[in-house]
Amino acid sequence: MNKAAIYHRPESEYAYMYTDRIVHIRLKTAKDVQEVRLLNGDPYLLDGKKWAKEAERMTLVAETETHRYWQSELIPTYRRLKYGFHIIGDDEEEYFYGDRGCYPYDETYYTIPNFYFSLPYLHDIDRFKVPEWVASTVWYQIFPERFANGDLSNDPINVKEWGSEAPTPTNFFGGDLQGVIDHLDYLQDLGINGLYFCPIFKATSNHKYDTEDYYQVDSCFGDNELFKKLVDEAHRRGMKVMLDAVFNHIGDHSPQWQDVINQEAQSTYADWFHIHDFPVSYTKTDNPEVAHDLTYDSFAFTPHMPKWNTANPEVREYLLDIATYWIREFDIDAWRLDVANEVDHHFWKDFHQRCLMLKPDFYILGEIWHTSQPWLQGDEFTGVMNYAYCENITQYFGEQAITEIQFISVLNEQLMLYRQQVNAMNLNMMDSHDTARLRYQVNGDVDLQKQILSFMFLQPGTPCLYYGTEIGMTGGPDPDNRACMIWDETQWDKEMLNFTKSIISLRHQYQYLLSQGSFQLEQCGKRRLKLIRKVAHQTLIAYFNCGENWNLSLDNYYYAQGYHNGQLENKGFVITVE
Repeated sequence: MNKAAIYHRPESEYAYMYTDRIVHIRLKTAKDVQEVRLLNGDPYLLDGKKWAKEAERMTLVAETETHRYWQSELIPTYRRLKYGFHIIGDDEEEYFYGDRGCYPYDETYYTIPNFYFSLPYLHDIDRFKVPEWVASTVWYQIFPERFANGDLSNDPINVKEWGSEAPTPTNFFGGDLQGVIDHLDYLQDLGINGLYFCPIFKATSNHKYDTEDYYQVDSCFGDNELFKKLVDEAHRRGMKVMLDAVFNHIGDHSPQWQDVINQEAQSTYADWFHIHDFPVSYTKTDNPEVAHDLTYDSFAFTPHMPKWNTANPEVREYLLDIATYWIREFDIDAWRLDVANEVDHHFWKDFHQRCLMLKPDFYILGEIWHTSQPWLQGDEFTGVMNYAYCENITQYFGEQAITEIQFISVLNEQLMLYRQQVNAMNLNMMDSHDTARLRYQVNGDVDLQKQILSFMFLQPGTPCLYYGTEIGMTGGPDPDNRACMIWDETQWDKEMLNFTKSIISLRHQYQYLLSQGSFQLEQCGKRRLKLIRKVAHQTLIAYFNCGENWNLSLDNYYYAQGYHNGQLENKGFVITVE
């Protein structure tokens, strides 16, 4: 047995409170382990001999190319727990694994109290609590400048006719908040119950990630009063509202940065940024958005976005007041946090506390493109934008860059990084304002696009559509992915629209199963997959074919593409619910 592969860590994603009573215990082993049993009981009633006799078999919940993950679900009688593992290898080797390491499975070791892992007391205040509404939400991401122009009177001076030319980093088409209000019925009919807005605050750019004033809606979008109306109208329809904010940096037109430019080291805000030398300056390059030899820290090498010094108490209070202002005054339901991984953890802990003091079921979503465990311990973010998970879906279905075994392995590995309740909170999306559109990624293949979206909607996590996906919009990387929403219905892909409504309806109908149910993905031959989601007495099984025709005999099904006369065609899928 490969003992070096055995891994467990108390008070982490390997041992945590799932609900106020239920505890999940996980163990990671190599694939040469055939069975694991959990010895457990109250620390003040420790009886290793009795626990060994009553040890329960752990469930194999996930498998990768190199490891197996085992899990048990417990309800400790006295809200405290000691536990150890009885590990049985393929070669019949048996070991006791606990807090002091790995030993032969012998009562010499499993009767010693200090050899057990311990959860001394299960405090509910320490549990990673999640807002229940998020798991039942289907999000719709709106890039405000490009969604709809509902008020011509607030158009920018240099506005272009809607959709009259290709999007660029600098052109404007007049999208605004009134345009969103005007199309709330459309979104409701689609099945959307969560609106995720790219920044709406005052800024000079069309994307608004270079904030000037966090307290004001950009005048080209409307005003604060109009935004309050939008939130009220959304809430009346049962829709949640998530705003996007950048607390990593600010725009160089902001009054704080302008004061630094004018007053240099004497500026009130000189310590609000990471400035290495005065006067602040940078070396221009051929790209006006990118510079080198900056005398201050910025987002990437973008001179127009100087980085906040969030370790400065004044900066912290300024930004935390902004975070709570939009909850207090406008009743927003969530923050999406741009460049969240470049801000210090101390700030995010304060941010979490301030937001939840006002609204206990508030959702905090971080933009992080990589493994995010440090931010997902229950005191910073509720979830992250699940790029690390979803990119693998495109790589398997679209690019065919990974095999079935690799695909199953990487998804299982991602799911085991986090507590089960966290997996239900991560935001799943196949495209966004930062990526090429999905239809572009699949080279216009509509069947492949539907297959990918179907798979994504069946995953743990809260699904998100990028505006226009439902009508077949396409576009390459930024700025092509930020084209004007098409409102001429004669240009819509109606088949795609109907499909999107169906998959959203499925998600709503089986929300609990899809967000909380067990996850099992199996290879059924070359380029064939079977997905099983199960909870209580309900099971969803979906078949996905990326290869030659697959003979499948199914009596009935919820939804299918490319399934005829008992055969599932290439790029086809069938979803059944029992």
